[in-house]
Amino acid sequence: MESQKPQIQQPHALQTPSETTHHSPLSGFASNFAGKMKTNLGFRSKWAELNGAMGDLGTYIPIVLALTLADDLNLGTTLIFTGIYNIITGAIYGVPMPVQPMKAIAAVAISGTGFGVPEIMAAGIITGGVLFVLGITGLMQLVYKLIPLSVVRGIQLGQGLSFALTAVKYVRTVQNFSTSKSMGNRHWLGLDGLVLAIVCACFIVVVNGAGEEHRVETETNGDLGGDEERPRRKKSILRNIIFSLPSAFIIFLLGVILAFIRKPKIVNDIKFGPSSIEVVKISRHAWKEGFIKGAIPQLPLSILNSVVAVCKLSSDLFPGRDFSATSLSVTVGLMNVIGCWFGAMPSCHGAGGLAGQYKFGGRSGGCVALLGTAKLVLGLVLGTSLVKILNQFPVGVLGVLLLFAGIELAMASRDMNTKEESFVMLTCTAVSLVGSSAALGFVCGIVVHLLLRLRNFSKDQPLSTIWMDAP
Repeated sequence: MESQKPQIQQPHALQTPSETTHHSPLSGFASNFAGKMKTNLGFRSKWAELNGAMGDLGTYIPIVLALTLADDLNLGTTLIFTGIYNIITGAIYGVPMPVQPMKAIAAVAISGTGFGVPEIMAAGIITGGVLFVLGITGLMQLVYKLIPLSVVRGIQLGQGLSFALTAVKYVRTVQNFSTSKSMGNRHWLGLDGLVLAIVCACFIVVVNGAGEEHRVETETNGDLGGDEERPRRKKSILRNIIFSLPSAFIIFLLGVILAFIRKPKIVNDIKFGPSSIEVVKISRHAWKEGFIKGAIPQLPLSILNSVVAVCKLSSDLFPGRDFSATSLSVTVGLMNVIGCWFGAMPSCHGAGGLAGQYKFGGRSGGCVALLGTAKLVLGLVLGTSLVKILNQFPVGVLGVLLLFAGIELAMASRDMNTKEESFVMLTCTAVSLVGSSAALGFVCGIVVHLLLRLRNFSKDQPLSTIWMDAP
């Protein structure tokens, strides 16, 4: 026993203060950092996270393809940078935080003449710079706290319904993404026909249901005999297998196969190797056009849908996780202030993409990190030649993925419990859809919110309750 005492006391004798302060901070930081990365990027379920990674492709692919065909956007550079964005945001937030195109800038570039790559990048840099400043100064967090929940829900509902309507258009009519126009009704049969889209939609409904969490069925009735229990157990196993299928991944893989079947010669058009990455030269005229036509309409949409709505939706989908409007604004700003100089598509977070990835099973940062890795590999291996494959991808299938992403986003508004809250939300939604402007819907929602508060205002209440309390 006496020989054991020095062995017990020896470690305490060796831990001098100088050695503790020399090793502990660095090793502690490394351990905490490694633990956080493992937690944020760890898969909750491999197939579910893979399936969730496909959730926002219904938005991403059509816009990127349209910009590449209509404005000569460098697809290889965009894939590389957005892939890096996906990996970083997944590691930071630990949830499937999406990286999507800035839609207002893309809409101007696709529909307008004289708005090319320099103007697109100028608009992205200006928008990103403003969001970065709003983030680091704390003003974005103030905006988030002041906007009533009913108005946020109105923006989400409007964006979700807009996605759903666009998805139906993709399914019903033939699309020309280079001109952003429809080209007549889609045929029922064919490799991109209505029947294919309907079958894919039904498959997703059977596998994913309405988006509720599926619990594996393990309960059996002990009172039943062996002969009666065996068929029920087989039925339960079959249901569990069906409900665990990665529906979005299967449908996307089917679309890739059909793309090669529709035009087998695209194999000859594929060139291996990354696209050249060059600094975009932006003239004074491009800065002016980018600010007026791109940044001004994009800023309200980015603030509302990319920061405020994403922050609220993230808290709804992942209770207990702290997502600040400041950090979201800073990450969106940095993505564009850096990437747009090299020709990468202006990008942001999006409530629709988050809802879509959650709908199909994404629950961790590993979901978007996996998607980012795939983008990075495709950008380095195939570069711009990948556009040849995407151009043959069945648009009806993309419409199906976009449809369910839009429905999932719109369903976030179901927590409006009073008639006044619903009134504000629906007013905001209606104006957003009819006016095609989330900013206009936001202004109308705020005005209606204030009018209702003034109408119900009592002399005994402090004046601050007119704004701060929800109707």
